[in-house]
Amino acid sequence: MNDIVLGTSVLPGPRAPGRWRVQLRHGAFYLAVGSLSLIIFASLLAPWIAPYDPTAINLGNAMKAPSAAYWFGTDTLGRDVLSRTLHGGQLSLLIAFIAVALAGTIGSLIGILSAYFGGWIDNVVMRVVDMQYALPPVILAMVLIGVLGPSTGNVIAVVTIANWARFARIIRAETLSLRHRDFVLLARLAGASPLRVALTHLLPNVRHTFLVLLTLDIGLIIVLEAALSFLGLGIQPPTPSWGGMIADGRSHLEHAWWVSILPGTVLMTTVLSANLIADHLRGHRPTGGQHD
Repeated sequence: MNDIVLGTSVLPGPRAPGRWRVQLRHGAFYLAVGSLSLIIFASLLAPWIAPYDPTAINLGNAMKAPSAAYWFGTDTLGRDVLSRTLHGGQLSLLIAFIAVALAGTIGSLIGILSAYFGGWIDNVVMRVVDMQYALPPVILAMVLIGVLGPSTGNVIAVVTIANWARFARIIRAETLSLRHRDFVLLARLAGASPLRVALTHLLPNVRHTFLVLLTLDIGLIIVLEAALSFLGLGIQPPTPSWGGMIADGRSHLEHAWWVSILPGTVLMTTVLSANLIADHLRGHRPTGGQHD
């Protein structure tokens, strides 16, 4: 009960969070899932639903404001901004999903094995992680792209390298609290190899944190890729990318705001949706015993 009876009076006790707050959180989650799903499916179907060729130049239609013919308007070369946004989303999301899968897998395995073995192996891994944390991801990515050169494959490799350390550090911290649990000790006594213990007994117990990090990193990697493209170090013209489109329109904001603002809005919606989904997953950690 939420009330405390004292003599003949009734004092209000601590109240549970308002139902409207819970509904608001769930509503934000479902809205985020819907928005992200819509952007993903629209980007995947870009070759079929985009109204125009995203690279076709038509100087006679340059800087057309949004209209029934051009929903997102046109850019300085007369290219349809909506078509470029859809195709740019396809590439940006592809890079994000591949890079986050690689960074998550590599970083999580390194974190689990580092925590499991401990000793000098753990010290070496953590010093490498600390060195990477000393450089902001954008700076590290810029340095690597400067060495490797801009291309889609190199962008994927660079953003993977720039983001694996986050997985390694967080998964390692969680593994440290698990490695001395009974189910791990029993597996070791039964003769299970370190790799089997890591994959069969430790990995299932950090999967929730892993999924939260994956979802959160999708937004971070999309922003990182867009930042590289904005600086001219990512996806190269004429291939459309969200960062490159924002950069193309930054000098025309006063009289052609749609060139930058509309792709930027799609980018912001994608990142915000991914962050809201990650926040919801983080607040709904499954309860129960450890998996053995």
